[in-house]
Amino acid sequence: MMLPKKTLMSLSVAGVMAGLSLGSGYAMAQNAELRGNVRVVIGSTSTGGDTYQNASIVVDRLTEHLGVNMKVDAVGASSAFRTLDRDSRGNTLMIFHDQSYLGYLYGVQGYDDIFEKYTIGPTIAINPGNAYLVPMDSPYQTLDDIIEAAGNGETIRVSIQPGGVSEIGYSALKNAIAIEHPGQEENLVAINTGSQSDKNQQLFDGQADVINGSVQANEQYTRLPESDQKAMRFIWLTARQDTIEQAPEEGLGQTTREQLLEYVEPNVNVTMGGDESFTFDKEFFFLYNKDMDQGIVDQIDEALAEIYEEGEIQQAQLDAFFIPDFKPSAEASEYLQEKMSRYEEIITNIN
Repeated sequence: MMLPKKTLMSLSVAGVMAGLSLGSGYAMAQNAELRGNVRVVIGSTSTGGDTYQNASIVVDRLTEHLGVNMKVDAVGASSAFRTLDRDSRGNTLMIFHDQSYLGYLYGVQGYDDIFEKYTIGPTIAINPGNAYLVPMDSPYQTLDDIIEAAGNGETIRVSIQPGGVSEIGYSALKNAIAIEHPGQEENLVAINTGSQSDKNQQLFDGQADVINGSVQANEQYTRLPESDQKAMRFIWLTARQDTIEQAPEEGLGQTTREQLLEYVEPNVNVTMGGDESFTFDKEFFFLYNKDMDQGIVDQIDEALAEIYEEGEIQQAQLDAFFIPDFKPSAEASEYLQEKMSRYEEIITNIN
């Protein structure tokens, strides 16, 4: 007996959300779908950074899977949002990370509430490498030393890029000092700067005591002898312990996964009050124009469910030191909204 078209459509969409391939061709035929040239803008201007690398891994496989010409374009956050605003046809998609909502929480110009203005697409991967580092010869051996020093009246200068992923760890640290040493949180001082090279230079020049960096960008400096002016060491990775445990055993460079686990909770504790500790996973996801057809949302969800089911993309991500992290659009939107609410509390507490 032939099922009604409506029933077939319901079954197909249910298959997407379950990560199954269930009549995908039929579902796509009934709705709008990606066609022609598709531009995937990212919130970074670098073609050597993690956003471009992450987007390229996923977009290359979508191109092959869907037979659509898709290209990653590194235009930067403000330009990416503006470009996305102008195209509801599905010829422009966006990939970015948590800065897309953190920028809004921090009040950075050009950032709106993404959950109001855009449709949230699927998550694709985590960069577990968000880190804080000190000079190799720093008197601060642990993050607890820094919290105690600030609590005892010492000024601790932290070099960050304001308004996003770089700043959220700084905010959490400041909040922890306020909880453990009320009134002393002002001793933690942000030095606002731009690129990673700028932050590194401030550490080299002795203008900062701590910098935000990443495993990928800064691990090379942790191998230098202590006598080298550029030598530094990790003091904190913001990622969850479970996230780092999914990284390759060999880690990155000459730093193994076991060594990286020394810098995450519970070995490093940044309190949020009570028994709750701060952690932060830098996650990448799609954003769509609010008026883009739901059929395209479903098409991308279904294609990525099939790609991740095949399993090859996960190895490519792990090889690049990313943690596979696929959640379809509806689940991703709910998850990221809850995540934004959690970090909004920290930002509110210190402002």
